[in-house]
Amino acid sequence: MDSFHLPYNLIVEEGVFECVNEVMSDCVPEINHKKVILVTEPSLQELFADCLEEIQRDFEKSEVYLVDSGTFDVAVDLAKYVCMNGIGVIIGFGGGKVLDIAKYAAFVSKTLYLCLPTTLSNDSIASPVAVLGTKGDLRQTFGCKIPSGIIVDIDVIMKAPAVQLKSGIGDTISKYTALYDWRLDARHYGKTINDFAYMISDMALTSLCYHEEKSLKSKSFIKVLAQALVMGGLAMEISGSSRPSSGSEHLFCHSLEENYKEIKITHGIAVAMGSIPAAIFQDRQHIWKLVNLMKAHQIDVNPQSYGITKEIFIGAWQKAPATRKDRYTILNETDLSEKRLGEIYDNMVSGEFV
Repeated sequence: MDSFHLPYNLIVEEGVFECVNEVMSDCVPEINHKKVILVTEPSLQELFADCLEEIQRDFEKSEVYLVDSGTFDVAVDLAKYVCMNGIGVIIGFGGGKVLDIAKYAAFVSKTLYLCLPTTLSNDSIASPVAVLGTKGDLRQTFGCKIPSGIIVDIDVIMKAPAVQLKSGIGDTISKYTALYDWRLDARHYGKTINDFAYMISDMALTSLCYHEEKSLKSKSFIKVLAQALVMGGLAMEISGSSRPSSGSEHLFCHSLEENYKEIKITHGIAVAMGSIPAAIFQDRQHIWKLVNLMKAHQIDVNPQSYGITKEIFIGAWQKAPATRKDRYTILNETDLSEKRLGEIYDNMVSGEFV
């Protein structure tokens, strides 16, 4: 049987950053006696000065470690610092860049890692991978361990930019096409999928789709979004793969990142945009539900809004399969001709998706 790790706890509450050591000491009694390093970035240190000071006061021995870029070298430097100074707990406080650095450094140094996100832009908060910069603008995905504890302060998340929260919603919605591609891959290679991981990923999608409240100003919705993103990360950990959360829509996103660096769009919005053509390729019967869900959350998936021309759109889809050659998706079976992709682009620009 495959082995996997789960966090000691998932706390999603208002004001919970005021008692981090208290909520963690219930499951890790010795945590208050370990040296703690609080990893964040300069802008967040300034923005959340009072909050960070409160967290520091909670622990007997703590220090702040600032990072200014999300690269592999920065993560390794942090791991080296942790090992050389006898630090027992790494707390990541920030968004994806900070959290991936802290997560990978904890993995390398074999240190307890706590995740304290300041935004909910994707499911990496609980995933077993870290995306780090390597050379130039290139980024690479590195395997690591999921957090030992995930603590989400709703009051802090409510202050996050709306575009980042919409990105988190988009990353969750994209599971609609990712799960289809996972089953397609399994049939093609004669493999079985982990039904438990599939169920958890599907639950993440369903919980968001059927939650009555859609406002980013709603605390109940923020709690559901946090739980959905964590479930997405846990599904990857249980399956031993990112397939429960990543399909052809993610290949489209990777293609944009690798081939059209001039396009500035968040990961979550890109995969949300990619899920519409992916659903068309998959011949799904209720694409309008997917579109309406995005509209309900005010997610703009018009390619032109992000400077994606028809030529870029077509090129990104045609180059998408090459971004992950080992992955079998609907892109291996569908028509990716300029004519068809051009028609889909025109329909997305005009709002006619089906």
